[in-house]
Amino acid sequence: MPDRRSGPIRALVVRIVIALLALAVTTSIVYIGRDGYLDNNGTGDISLLDALYYATVSLSTTGYGDIVPVSATARAVNIAVVTPLRLLFLIVLVGTTVELLTERSRQSYRIQRWRSRVREHTVVVGYGTKGRAAVETLLGDGVEPEKIVVVDTDRSRLDVASGLGLVTVSGNATRSAVLRIAGVHLATTLVVALDRDDTAVLVTLTARELSKSISIVAAVRETENVHLLRQSGASSVIVADETAGRLLGVATRSPAVVEVMEDLLTPDAGFAISQRPVEPTELGGSPRHLPDIVLGVVRDGTLHRVDSARVDALERGDELLYVRKATPPDED
Repeated sequence: MPDRRSGPIRALVVRIVIALLALAVTTSIVYIGRDGYLDNNGTGDISLLDALYYATVSLSTTGYGDIVPVSATARAVNIAVVTPLRLLFLIVLVGTTVELLTERSRQSYRIQRWRSRVREHTVVVGYGTKGRAAVETLLGDGVEPEKIVVVDTDRSRLDVASGLGLVTVSGNATRSAVLRIAGVHLATTLVVALDRDDTAVLVTLTARELSKSISIVAAVRETENVHLLRQSGASSVIVADETAGRLLGVATRSPAVVEVMEDLLTPDAGFAISQRPVEPTELGGSPRHLPDIVLGVVRDGTLHRVDSARVDALERGDELLYVRKATPPDED
């Protein structure tokens, strides 16, 4: 189903076309009835350029008076046709300006109000296929929509994100001013989901300059660019094309494995991979003996496999990477 709000640009184009049509119609009317007009030289030699000039200054209400209708027919046409066209032109012009200013004021007020009360949120740069999937996963994990900020240059994408209750920021995320508006310096996580690896590197560099503590998760297309993202400050780097290729290869031999992986990566159905802190009653025990299916243990920011001797005894501050049963959307 087409997005009914994907039309801000289309609406602007339509208004420009209407204004140009009004200008063209007025020019044609004046040129056809040019015998009823006089210029400042007192001659009736009105060219097509003169007609366009008259239509422009007339519709814009400038009215220099150097070309005027003198015949009764020309004046009647101005009253009956040109004046309504002038009103139409002004309505389009003023309406577009007022709507633009109103939308900017509303967006600015919303962002200012949000920035005054939100901390430890997630910023998603790029709302294409990867960005939307990341947001869906966050929402499926119970993250509140107002805790997610989407940054993109595509107005239609931002309209879709706004429809989900997400906070949106329009602009180029390689600019520090845009990331500041998104509150990167107050956020806990930045998701970089862009289509270009070089742009992802620039966004990561800019974000890391603004915040030394933020966790940056970035997606790249080429494996050779992983080290660039890590050197730029990315905490985790995912090679999107390579990961998809591996799943395709696995699917040719073991399609059930791919189904399990998709199930684990889908937060609102079946099973899901999650992370939680170690409970006091679990301290000193082995992660392999817990009721949960534990895949790994995060200790001091480093992930250890569940069979690693380093995490054979759980310590305070450890976090478990485990498989949990996902809660369907219609259940509490």
